[in-house]
Amino acid sequence: MLCMAACGPGRREGGDGAGATVDAPAASPDAHVDAAPIVPPVDAAPCGQVLVTYRDFHASHADMQKGVGVDYGIVQPLLDPNNKPLFAPAGATSTVAGAASFNQWYRDVPGINMATTAVLPLVENPPGTFTFDNQSYFPLDNQSFGNEGNPHNYHFTSEIHTTFTYHGGEQFQFSGDDDVFVFVNKKLAIDLGGVHDPLVGTIDFDARAAELGLTVGGTYQFDVFHAERHTVSSTFRMTTTIDCFVIL
Repeated sequence: MLCMAACGPGRREGGDGAGATVDAPAASPDAHVDAAPIVPPVDAAPCGQVLVTYRDFHASHADMQKGVGVDYGIVQPLLDPNNKPLFAPAGATSTVAGAASFNQWYRDVPGINMATTAVLPLVENPPGTFTFDNQSYFPLDNQSFGNEGNPHNYHFTSEIHTTFTYHGGEQFQFSGDDDVFVFVNKKLAIDLGGVHDPLVGTIDFDARAAELGLTVGGTYQFDVFHAERHTVSSTFRMTTTIDCFVIL
């Protein structure tokens, strides 16, 4: 079973607006310059790791270090043609200023975010179960925009794109926070939106095969979008019985 966890439990320091000075200006969609396709390292294990794109933000960004709470339904049920999630509400929600600010989460926007990539190794233990587990998940500490006076760099997003072959019987589970949106075959399968303590989402691929458009033997996209948007803790745990993720 696959489990991913982001910002861990703990007291949210400072309340609404903590750390905010000037909200980052909203960029138009034309300002987005997505990174070039990622080329895996030549020694990459074909099934034992995934690539992640991190984007760092200032704490003053309109969606960082602001509202706190569960915020379901902030993404549309299908990925766009560029394999990005789309903002669903007509206006602001309890934790997101609106479509313009949300569109910056997973797109490169000069001056608003800084992108970098890394490899997440998956450890097989027990046999047939593959896990990435980091209970102090601060991959951008002292990097990009820096910690901005905090013990860690708390304001960033993570984006993973892979494919897998559906053999039947696979399981996936996410447990954590803040926002996590998991898409299978470009369809929203887990929605844990908002700035909150850990929540759990599970995919039983057999039970949801019809809903997700899966056929045994077929190969499908698997896309994960995460956001860490508030102090004070961060964990990230990924476990799956999917036997092979293919790096895109």
